[in-house]
Amino acid sequence: MFGRLREDTRAMCRRDPAASGCLEVALCYPGVHAVWGHRIAHRLWTGGFRLFARLFSQLVRLLTGVEIHPGATVGRRVTIDHGMGVVIGETAELGDDVHMYHGVTLGGDANEPVKRHPTLQDGVRVGANATLLGDITIGDGATVGAGSVVTGDVEAGATVAGVPARRVDD
Repeated sequence: MFGRLREDTRAMCRRDPAASGCLEVALCYPGVHAVWGHRIAHRLWTGGFRLFARLFSQLVRLLTGVEIHPGATVGRRVTIDHGMGVVIGETAELGDDVHMYHGVTLGGDANEPVKRHPTLQDGVRVGANATLLGDITIGDGATVGAGSVVTGDVEAGATVAGVPARRVDD
């Protein structure tokens, strides 16, 4: 457990040039706290304690400004920089080494209990206030520009930006 906490703080230290050290990250970064809280809520969720998972996730939301549904799957070394206003839906899947900024929404586009939120594969970066909607896949190492609205799959390594998002690295 402590190894994962250390791994998370080191990941944020590497990605945020403003971080003055891992102790500061561990004590003062709400995005890191939200990921840690999600791990507890997700264990409750998968253990069948869904009401308690939702209650705990709402407490984490109140304290951090980051809402991660306890049903979402979050990989290792996921970092949320500045955090406030991030919303991650129930069927969202985040791979390892994903980095997001404030205001990102990983939202659903269906009212049925199906896979309805985005999948972000390993190494994806998502800029501030980007909105990703539906059961879409953002490929390994892709970048989504700030303020973009993404409603379709993004190839591995691609950079997309705009409303609607279009590939900009060709």
